[in-house]
Amino acid sequence: MKTYSRRTASKMMAGISAGTILSPMLFSFDSEGIKKRPIPSSGALLPIVGLGTWQSFDVGRNTQSRAPLKEVLTKMKALGGKMIDSSPMYGSSEQVVGDLTQKLHIQDHFFYATKVWTSGRQAGIDQMQSSMRKMKRTQMDLMQIHNLVDWQTQLRTLKAWKEKGTIRYWGITHYTNASHDRLASIIRTEKPDFVQFNYSINQRNAEKRLLGTAKDHGTAVIINRPYDGGALFRKVRGKELPSWCKDLDITSWGQYFLKYILANDAVNCAIPGTSKPHHLIDNMKAGFGKLPKEVERQKMIDFLERL
Repeated sequence: MKTYSRRTASKMMAGISAGTILSPMLFSFDSEGIKKRPIPSSGALLPIVGLGTWQSFDVGRNTQSRAPLKEVLTKMKALGGKMIDSSPMYGSSEQVVGDLTQKLHIQDHFFYATKVWTSGRQAGIDQMQSSMRKMKRTQMDLMQIHNLVDWQTQLRTLKAWKEKGTIRYWGITHYTNASHDRLASIIRTEKPDFVQFNYSINQRNAEKRLLGTAKDHGTAVIINRPYDGGALFRKVRGKELPSWCKDLDITSWGQYFLKYILANDAVNCAIPGTSKPHHLIDNMKAGFGKLPKEVERQKMIDFLERL
């Protein structure tokens, strides 16, 4: 099967101006639109591919660095993406998201998720209020306890804020396999609206019990590190996709890795990060078209392990 790098495959798309409305059919996207799954605690639908902002949006006020990010956000909106995930840990990312979505007049399109990453009740409140100001939100869609830092203290605030309507949902996050048992335990006892953790085709520890626990207890799942910190792209550098990928609407390695994750129905949204418009389009395309069935997912694992 003839295939291309992410850069080559998206070259024509990347040249489109930030103001262009993208036609799904023009770029071979499924005309039915991006797939969505319900948030268990509310039933609201959430598109299955979102955007992470770690490192990629930490550009401060640099106009040149902000320019491609405006295009990333515009293209994301045009393709139906919703979730933007950030954190005060991510430098200027929250401020950049807030500034750009407001400047582009698309601030009310997205589902905004950020985190509290500090110890102490008042420190947590102060940090979350600062995040809301930076992202220019009077109500935050999702506030998460970042890497479980002082989670029991912050949890009390998040539950009270949800009750008041300051936030719509609350969640917990981590990024290591070693945290999975602890996350599963908290899901069982506290029933968060969301849990965010690492999961990829070559890091499948979450399949042992965490994904099932979230599904069984009505907790929506956000996946971080879907490319295993770039390790997956390094593994397939210079390699061609297998010919059977065309039957799964896969035209790039990025889509291969994302569709493996998204085919698990416990997953609500994967959040690959990027500052490149053509990578954003490639990521979003994984949310369109067919998703692999279980036998096909095993085939994907087997092929990758033979490389």
